[in-house]
Amino acid sequence: MKRIFITLIGLLFFGVASAQLQKPVTWSYAAKRVNTKEAIVYFKATIDKSWHIYSTMQPEGGPMKTSFSFEPSKDFMLLGKVTEPKPVRKFEKVFDMDVLYFSNSVVFSQRVKVIGKNAVVKGELEFMVCTNSECLPPEEISFSIPIK
Repeated sequence: MKRIFITLIGLLFFGVASAQLQKPVTWSYAAKRVNTKEAIVYFKATIDKSWHIYSTMQPEGGPMKTSFSFEPSKDFMLLGKVTEPKPVRKFEKVFDMDVLYFSNSVVFSQRVKVIGKNAVVKGELEFMVCTNSECLPPEEISFSIPIK
């Protein structure tokens, strides 16, 4: 009986550990000045094969859309909303609706008006990653992107 209990605990630990190790999306960031007063901040998601993340325009009632929130700052001002390339649109039975997603990689961008000399765009992004058969819990990631 003791052996069965130890085996079950070991399997439970292994399952939790492997779920925590699964990171199918890697994020990278950059900023590029358009001119002395404006810049574009880039958020690149590199997505492992067979996984995908959802568009910022994903309608309610389906998977969680990718979202961005920015910390207020006196050094910059947001110009418009986050933009993205055209997503793939596909009907998914599980959600009983069309979903909008990206595979392999995607670059989101946000235009900003630069006010301060040493502007740093800070905030959080939230996303959900899925395959055709499983989804991981939504994840929040903080970012800090200097504009040079």
